[in-house]
This record gives sequence, structure tokens and C-alpha cells, in this order.
Amino acid sequence: MSQLEFYTGLSAVWIAIAWVPYLLDRIMVRGLVGAMANPSPDLAPQSDWAVRAKAAHVVAIQAFSAFAPLAILAMIRIPEDGYPNILAMTFFIGIFAHYVIYAIGITVLRTLSFSLAALSTLALGLRVLGFI
Repeated sequence: MSQLEFYTGLSAVWIAIAWVPYLLDRIMVRGLVGAMANPSPDLAPQSDWAVRAKAAHVVAIQAFSAFAPLAILAMIRIPEDGYPNILAMTFFIGIFAHYVIYAIGITVLRTLSFSLAALSTLALGLRVLGFI
């Protein structure tokens, strides 16, 4: 398994489980039945960190939807190239750090960590297209 495959898979697994922390907060704040209820203004609001974690999760899903097809194209078109391996690692680091930093509430670092993931996607796209 290449690093590209590993970090793309790791990113997918992380995004697949990133809902757990804010769901646990919802259970703690609203109880089990309240956590399963439809959204309503009558329900107790979630903790600030959980609201931010949910927003970070949405951002991660959107970012991965651009990264994943490019990673698959790189696996098919340029399997021996080492540059996509590094970009997959930096994408994972950026998107994971973005979630944690966003949940904590550090705005400048949040933007920088997302920029790392976004620039990794851009560079991967340019590599797949043969521009770099």
C-alpha cells in the first residue's frame, strides 16, 4: 500500500468517525432521546466546541470530496510518483488539525491548517493534470 492510498484511506476513516465527539456532546446536553430528535429551537443548545466540531466536519467532507477523486486519479495515472504521497499526508495532517483546532476555537491556526489541506488538494490536481 502506498502512502497515497494509506493517507487517503486514513482521511476517509477520520471523516467517517468525526461525528462521534459532537454526537456524544449532544447526548450529554439533551439526553439520549433528545439527541435523536429532529432539530428544533426548543432543544437545549449544544456546547460551543461541539457546534464548531460539527462545522469542521462539514468542511472536511467538502474538502475530501475534491481530494479523493484526485487521489484516485493519481493512483491510476502516476502510481510511481512520490509527490502525491506527500500531498496525501499533508492533506490528512491539515484536515485533522483543522478539526481539532476549530473545535478548540483557535481562529488563525484553523485557517492555516485548512489552507494546508486545500493547497495539498490544489497541488495534487496540478500534478495529476501534469502542470507540476
